[in-house]
Amino acid sequence: MDKVQLGPQPYMSVMPALLVGANVKGKPNYMTAAWATVACMAPPMVCVAVNHARHTAKGIEENGTFSLNVPSAKQIVETDYCGITTGARADKSKVFESFYGKLETAPMAAGCPVNIECRVFKAVDCGSHTLYIGEVAEVYADRDCAKDGKPDISKIDPLVYSQSAYWQIGKQAGKAFSAGMAYKKK
Repeated sequence: MDKVQLGPQPYMSVMPALLVGANVKGKPNYMTAAWATVACMAPPMVCVAVNHARHTAKGIEENGTFSLNVPSAKQIVETDYCGITTGARADKSKVFESFYGKLETAPMAAGCPVNIECRVFKAVDCGSHTLYIGEVAEVYADRDCAKDGKPDISKIDPLVYSQSAYWQIGKQAGKAFSAGMAYKKK
């Protein structure tokens, strides 16, 4: 085994490239984030880490709601723009057409294939970032990206982030909860 030490860092090989939506002073704002994941299955919760200095954090705190929007690979320009441009100096409310769901204060990007509407369950100060844990109020998906009541990743064509670059999902490598059965047979 030939390993090198890389030092302590929050390294994950791939992360979803998402747009975090929040109303800031009544206006929709979107920021790009990759530090997000599932937090709980029942009740359904997701979480996202947002730097304290981000304009979007003000909206999350103001309303107690946010959205996680899954952009497709064809939205790479808009997605990256929302990450490199602060809503404190630029109006990003027109980058995506916004719609609102059950909570009425979490803007969602209509052009994104999947949108997750959340109310803040808990905010945890982790140092440079606040980890917002959101209870999922509803998930919305484009009709042509849903199959059997679930989002279809091959039709969504989501962006993933790794090492300062965006990537697209490739082919399915195997079935979860069954591929390991081959090991048991050895």
